[in-house]
Amino acid sequence: MPNSPSQALEHIIEEERFVEVLNEACAVPAAYAKALKGMSSDIWRKQHYFQLRDRFDTLENLLDDYGARDNQTFHFLRELTASIRGFAQAGCSLAHMAGRLESYGILESLDLSAYRKLEGHVSNVRSFIQETVVRMLSALQEEWAGLGVRPGAHELPSDAFGAPVVRNRLPHNLGEHTPGTESDHQAEIASKFIQAARLVRELELRRIEDPERRDRFLRDHVREEQARVLEATVHNLQSSYDTYIKRSSVDDPRLPYLRGLASAALHMLGAVTALTHFYERHEARVEDGGAQQRLNGLVEREAVQDRTLNHLLVPVLGLLEQGAKLSNELLGSYTNAQELVVRLDEGVVLHARPAALIVGIVSRYGTPVELEVRGQTCNAGSILEVLVLVGAHSEDKDFTFRGDEKPLQDIALLFQYGLGEKGMENLPEQLSYLATS
Repeated sequence: MPNSPSQALEHIIEEERFVEVLNEACAVPAAYAKALKGMSSDIWRKQHYFQLRDRFDTLENLLDDYGARDNQTFHFLRELTASIRGFAQAGCSLAHMAGRLESYGILESLDLSAYRKLEGHVSNVRSFIQETVVRMLSALQEEWAGLGVRPGAHELPSDAFGAPVVRNRLPHNLGEHTPGTESDHQAEIASKFIQAARLVRELELRRIEDPERRDRFLRDHVREEQARVLEATVHNLQSSYDTYIKRSSVDDPRLPYLRGLASAALHMLGAVTALTHFYERHEARVEDGGAQQRLNGLVEREAVQDRTLNHLLVPVLGLLEQGAKLSNELLGSYTNAQELVVRLDEGVVLHARPAALIVGIVSRYGTPVELEVRGQTCNAGSILEVLVLVGAHSEDKDFTFRGDEKPLQDIALLFQYGLGEKGMENLPEQLSYLATS
């Protein structure tokens, strides 16, 4: 029978009753916590963190469903559970990377000294994460005892931390060896890598030892939102590679190195996102029942920020810079760089709409195109940069574009047909894609 309009959609239960719920819900997490604490002298692998993340994610969801976030008694338990889940996520990312680092071919892209430094940074953060999780698990057991929670017995299977189950899958061959497009895809991937490196470079990352300066820097440059953007950018880059390059017929030994650099950066950025979330999560909560203070007693915010910036973000910049260098070499192999000089017709102004058409052409081909006006340059694939540059030289009629011949040919056509100002239907067939972009 459906609820009547007057029926409450929530029912308040007594805290003692919720303890009984937790007795059952904490059985599996408690078993994994006990097992992992007993393995604290070993280096945890991806499987260990994966199980920990999965079990504590389930427990966190249950606590949220019951409103523990806003309950004085259970608030710290919820925050501690979420923190364990977050650190497990960071540990999972780095353990996955460490297990595949040699297969990424990074040693062929970096010199031995840089490779060893990268290994050292990753090892440092992994040790820190494992030590922190062990302390948190001990605090969790104490918190359970203090609340009267007595997790039920649960026997872990003998292969609880074994290798993941191998899934049977059909071959990934859809779109394989698409004729006439492979060189375009190589150039597009290289271009995306250069753009990702530029995005990180603009953060002006550098090693900072002073805790106060480091905190200010991270607040100003790498909040959780920016960390997620960086991670998503590199993830999209890796996905594009796997879609268009991994199963193509192009045999270029530089391409797997590029993918390896992207993969290593992606997993390190995954850890950055998780750690940034941890030290930012309580900043906006004034009344948290002392949860933040208690968490600070388990893991210092300064130590987390040190690993985030000095041992993860700065090395990520190094990986992406190396990838950008390799990408520039690839662009030279897969593109035919040209220069195009065009002039605006009388009465035509390069305002937002035609600028968007230029950006649409650059985006379609995926390779970098530079626009120059009176000695100043910008990325022709950015509507904002184009409008700022053109606006600064509003009286100029001459524009120079540099890039691969394919987008330059379409840009030349666009100018030839008046930048679409006479109607999109009057553009040539070659530019018909602009009408639907």
